[in-house]
Amino acid sequence: MRSRILFQFISRRSISLNTRPKTAIKLGQPTYETRPHIIPKPGNLTPGISALEYFQRRSRLASKLPDNSLAIIIGNTTQFSSGSVFYDFQQDNDFYYLTGWLEPDSIMVLEKKGNKGNDDDVVLHMLVPPKNEQRELWEGAKTGLDGAVEFFNADSVEDVGKASTYIRSLVQSSKMIYYDNKYAEKPKYKSAFSSFFNFGGGGSDKWTGLNDIILGSGKPVSPLSSVVASLRKIKSPAEIEVMHAAGQISSRAINKAIGQVGSTDPIATEKTLAKYLEYQFVRGGCDKQAYIPVVASGSNALTIHYTRNDDLLYRDELVFVDAGGKLGGYCADISRTWPNSTKGFSEPQRDLYEAVLNTNKKCIELCNESLGYSLHDIHEYSVTSLKTELQNITGFQNLSKIDVSRYLYPHYIGHHLGLDLHDVPSISRFEKLVEGNVITIEPGLYIPEDDRWPKHFQGIGIRVEDDVVVGEANDEIINLTSGCVKEIVDIESLINGGVTTPGIDDELVVLDI
Repeated sequence: MRSRILFQFISRRSISLNTRPKTAIKLGQPTYETRPHIIPKPGNLTPGISALEYFQRRSRLASKLPDNSLAIIIGNTTQFSSGSVFYDFQQDNDFYYLTGWLEPDSIMVLEKKGNKGNDDDVVLHMLVPPKNEQRELWEGAKTGLDGAVEFFNADSVEDVGKASTYIRSLVQSSKMIYYDNKYAEKPKYKSAFSSFFNFGGGGSDKWTGLNDIILGSGKPVSPLSSVVASLRKIKSPAEIEVMHAAGQISSRAINKAIGQVGSTDPIATEKTLAKYLEYQFVRGGCDKQAYIPVVASGSNALTIHYTRNDDLLYRDELVFVDAGGKLGGYCADISRTWPNSTKGFSEPQRDLYEAVLNTNKKCIELCNESLGYSLHDIHEYSVTSLKTELQNITGFQNLSKIDVSRYLYPHYIGHHLGLDLHDVPSISRFEKLVEGNVITIEPGLYIPEDDRWPKHFQGIGIRVEDDVVVGEANDEIINLTSGCVKEIVDIESLINGGVTTPGIDDELVVLDI
């Protein structure tokens, strides 16, 4: 398998923080012009991804659409947890994939006119909030209409407040619409913007909201998400580089967590370990954590999605972590299990860990397009492999495959990975894997606290998960999380010696993917 280092760490020493450089440009998200430490390469629109690649994505989408059609995506709005307290904004990932735009309350329309050979055959319409001095006083700079043209290469822009009239005109002149109705149910908390999008519909005027304008137009409407999914499932070289960076940053963070076990100040609670990892993801260069992590001590790991993270870390138990950082919108997803003791793995822990690790490594070798495997094929192999491995352990000799999958390994081998943690769910598990797919490989064993199983194994939960790029052949497989230790000798060495890599504690200031 090929493993490449696709980014480099640049410490604070390489950039002066004495005086802020002067710039007259103010935008609503990082760009090369406003945040060159995040996007240091001219031509890139988001970390590691160029404006040209976003254009090419739209062109590929347009090639799948019939003439005189529209692809409409209504972006996400700010969501509120209580009163004026809002959640961290998350853009619709299809919207982001096609534009790189990260601001709320926006709409994109890709129009395919059918004027083959003409430069205006495909038109990107963006409807965004205009710049507003009073609003920006409270919320910060917005990119505005001019910025959507100048920086995001929109061909036509309009104030999103005029979207009803604008989109009605586009719909009336089209023959086919691709659109996903995300607003069929009324949300628990309404923002001022939600009524504009006509969440739930039901108004007496069928043209009141955009949902009604689109669905009530009389034009054929087909789902868009499945068309975009066919593009997103194969990652470009640039996407793979960003995901490798996220994977390696996350790997270092988890290595550092393992190294804390034998330190003079070991972490004592699941909650502290969860926050330690989140801090290390960001310090290492990620934007944030990719999802709420699983940090489970001992039998807590028997709950597959244990996210309470509110127990103590007992010294005689294993620590199980499922966590990862997010960089430029792309997720890392890593699971590791280690002993919370300088004595290392106990014999039962070691036996089960080796069974899972061996299966993890064998399944990664199957991420090879030439073999013709699907994700489901690899899952079936993982069940067989775990059964074989367990038969070498006293107390598990008479297992059937049903016993393994029903009681000891109740989850799937993995999923596609990208902008979404499960990227994207509409991709069939039975579809043959091809070069450029990025999937997780995450076999596990979880021994119930039930006397059907040997006492000294009960309550042990183990998973070993890596993020893998499917190769055309075996030597083209790339393990994006190869930097995260998983061999027993390496884990026990980290526990007792800590992480000694030069520069490991430097904060990543300039992101150079």
